[in-house]
Amino acid sequence: MREISARQITQTIRDLCIKANAVLPEALENCIRCGAEKEQSAAGKAVFADLCANLDAARETSLPICQDTGMAVVFMQIGQDVHITDGDLREAVNNGVAAGYLDGYLRCSVVGDPLERVNTNNNTPAVLHLDIVPGDSIRIDVCPKGFGSENMSALKMLTPAASQDDIIGFVRDTIAKAGSNPCPPIVVGVGIGGDFEQCAYLAKKALCRDVAVRNPKPLYAELEQKMLEAVNRLGIGPQGFGGTVTALAVNIEQAPTHIAGLPVSVNVGCHVTRHASAVL
Repeated sequence: MREISARQITQTIRDLCIKANAVLPEALENCIRCGAEKEQSAAGKAVFADLCANLDAARETSLPICQDTGMAVVFMQIGQDVHITDGDLREAVNNGVAAGYLDGYLRCSVVGDPLERVNTNNNTPAVLHLDIVPGDSIRIDVCPKGFGSENMSALKMLTPAASQDDIIGFVRDTIAKAGSNPCPPIVVGVGIGGDFEQCAYLAKKALCRDVAVRNPKPLYAELEQKMLEAVNRLGIGPQGFGGTVTALAVNIEQAPTHIAGLPVSVNVGCHVTRHASAVL
């Protein structure tokens, strides 16, 4: 049994909140920098130039890439041979988020109740996903999620009779409806299978996967490519000004489902689909 202090978890999450909001994952930044070469419209190329300049400025100044520094989504894979000491895990996570957003001068966007709308003033509580895995370490992924893109997400309970074309069509139509709202070029997370809530979780998990990593199952890797092509044929383009690059990547995660159902969920991420990771 290995002991890990809740204080170490708090400090790690604090640092990841600040890092994720200032520096994009390398593969995603590469996608953006290559986008100008792929983009065929003059307006789109100009937008990509501005996006790249923004990435450089954020890195050099340690300021947020985007003014919407997001709602903190935290994924934790906790080894079953780990014993967390010195405090409550959920409290440690929220303390880390609060410290990261306050110390990093990041915008606090969370309200404590969806109808009363009173800001919590420290961006807590986080959305926390816990997974117990073999081993004696903890992997932490902090994924700040802005809501200009989150609001464009969708879930549909298809039937088993739905074809691949139906699934692709649902994803394409979701992005067509979103238009310029999610600040394209976007990253698209797609969940297929599970039940209602697991399907949405899968889409979020897919959105936070490195864009350089394809689904390991050839069927879904091919489907990712087909969805990407379908979305880019929409012509929405960078920031909605028209063009050939509307999406940078489509990631799919799948899970077993019921014989009577085929849930499909789309979680939309803007061009700054942020995440940062650490292992304790």
